[in-house]
Amino acid sequence: MNQQILIIGLGQFGMSLAKSLSEKGAEVIAIDRKKILVEEASAFVTEALVMDATNEHQLAQISPKSRDAVVCAIGDEGREASIMCTAILKQMGTSCIIARSNDTMHMRILKSIGGNQIQIINPEKEFGVRFATRLLYKDFIADTSISDDLHLTEVKIQPSIAGKSLIELELPKRFGIIVAAIRRSNTGKTETVVPEEALRQDDALIIVSRESAIHRFMKEVE
Repeated sequence: MNQQILIIGLGQFGMSLAKSLSEKGAEVIAIDRKKILVEEASAFVTEALVMDATNEHQLAQISPKSRDAVVCAIGDEGREASIMCTAILKQMGTSCIIARSNDTMHMRILKSIGGNQIQIINPEKEFGVRFATRLLYKDFIADTSISDDLHLTEVKIQPSIAGKSLIELELPKRFGIIVAAIRRSNTGKTETVVPEEALRQDDALIIVSRESAIHRFMKEVE
């Protein structure tokens, strides 16, 4: 059975998330106060509804507690609505709540509501951190945060390490980096790591590390 995900708020972030999740096979229920946004989302989500998510009675009708995850993606213009919606979702016993914060104060309020039971995200801040790294390092391909300080990163193999094996490079010892896989430039396929194999220039390493380790590694190999 596909995951059922409820998205509240169809601004730029909520709309993009709804579309991406739908394309990946999730059953997305999207709601917003604005009819024009709901009509846009209805083209690709499972169900789209015009609704005030701060109205407890209306929200209860779509059973947030029964969904695999609920994302409160209400944007900058609705901080109060975001706080009220998150509090109502927690009161209803929703097991997986992801709430978008717009600034530090907003984040603190959301944390006071849910403690560790609510996952808080700041898409603009997270994108800024990732984009800064891409600007600094031309061969940096992609970066995904998998915890507060742990990242899954893809970087091109530089001439300075091409021809060497992972055993020779000692990346875990020198940088605290674990190579999870290698993506081949000629085929685009991702392959398992062979520690004794010489690395090929322009292939890409997919690594798991802390953010600080990425910067140390990139500075040394460029």
